[in-house]
Amino acid sequence: MSTNVLRTADGWWAVRGDRAVPVDTKAATTAELLADRDAVREAARSDEAGTPVADLPALSPVTTPCRVVAQMVNYRSHARDSGFKGDIPPAFFRKASGSVSGPGDAVVRPSHVRFLDYEIELGLVMGAPLPVGTVVEERDLPSYVAGLVITNDVSAREVQLTKTQFYESKSYPTFTPTGPYLSLLEPEDFAHLLDLRLKLSVNGELRQDRTLADMIVRPAQALTLLARFQTLDAGDLLLTGTPGGTALKAPPKAVEKIGALLPPAVKWKAFFKSQAKNPHYLHPGDVITATIATPDGRIDLGEQRTPVADTNWTPR
Repeated sequence: MSTNVLRTADGWWAVRGDRAVPVDTKAATTAELLADRDAVREAARSDEAGTPVADLPALSPVTTPCRVVAQMVNYRSHARDSGFKGDIPPAFFRKASGSVSGPGDAVVRPSHVRFLDYEIELGLVMGAPLPVGTVVEERDLPSYVAGLVITNDVSAREVQLTKTQFYESKSYPTFTPTGPYLSLLEPEDFAHLLDLRLKLSVNGELRQDRTLADMIVRPAQALTLLARFQTLDAGDLLLTGTPGGTALKAPPKAVEKIGALLPPAVKWKAFFKSQAKNPHYLHPGDVITATIATPDGRIDLGEQRTPVADTNWTPR
């Protein structure tokens, strides 16, 4: 069975139900914790009563700096929403690790951003180096992936589309909420990955709801493709794509054909004028709730609950 680990300003905690026991480790980074799995197992087996999880202010269980890599258009439902037809070539992009924030921290919308979008994603946390040229089979996943986290690939859509800038549009501070738990997997847990269900709600309204069975390029193949050009190390993070249901969707075919005839500046101005009527983009005061779990609870990454704020927001 998987073991959930929580990180606070005081250190690492092994979660058991609604309580948590401190892990006796000197690990300061995620990579160092993964090298001390025995200490995590010992805490998980401890007879100590522990501390209520609700009393522990969680930080991101993925420490930074680290590599943060993401897959683009990796769920069939998202591909349909985005207007893709036929085969979709696998693609990756990088996010700044400075975008990683805690599972309860506010997502802060920059003052120049109007079209702020959400993307729940399963995060793979590496447990061992992945050298360039590595070929990863399904049976090899436990040798490279230590655990899983909930992530939200928050996106400034007007930056992404008008500037063709994935890195900037997805790398502002607080644009990768992560956690609450790092779910450390045992080898037998990997057989249950496709049962994981991703759910994201905004203000209680369900927006995204799919299992990993909707995924186009699954983790072993993704790591193989990534390893053609990118090294990963223990503690690095791979976001594996988002299901359909984001605020941004492709325009109808007729609108798309007309737009193709317009100069880019005119096309994007018209597009975002129409998007201004879309109520699903994020606004200050919204609350995003995200969960990832198997139906039987064998793997449960907890609940991420993040408010949305503007740049004038002051934490209480």
